[in-house]
Amino acid sequence: MDITLSQCFIAVDDHDKALAFYRDVLGLEVRNDVGFEGMRWVTVGSPDQPGVEIVLEPPLADPNASAADRKAMSELLAKGMLRGVIFATGDVDGTFERIRDAGGEVLQEPMDQPYGVRDCAFRDPAGNLLRFNQRKAG
Repeated sequence: MDITLSQCFIAVDDHDKALAFYRDVLGLEVRNDVGFEGMRWVTVGSPDQPGVEIVLEPPLADPNASAADRKAMSELLAKGMLRGVIFATGDVDGTFERIRDAGGEVLQEPMDQPYGVRDCAFRDPAGNLLRFNQRKAG
């Protein structure tokens, strides 16, 4: 069986702020920018992974969702309670410095973890948890 990851989704409340972070700070390329029924989806990805895309979508990307459900999802996003994403990097300390220097909200400075990685953590402009890890040699 041949299965690979194609897309994953990150909820954002402001696509322009998200683009400034994911494109300008993290260096991901914009692959698509689509509007539909008052919503917007922006697809970004690493130039090193052309087959994997991250879709930056509204907190509740369902045109049939109720106003109450949209409000609830927006509140969860604002609290940072939606799922996060883990990125891999070859230089976690350099990545940390770049994101911190660009104004990223630091949650954890780089540290060695007992499960074989050195990692750090930030919140994106919408409040999502983002971890950046580097596998330890050996």
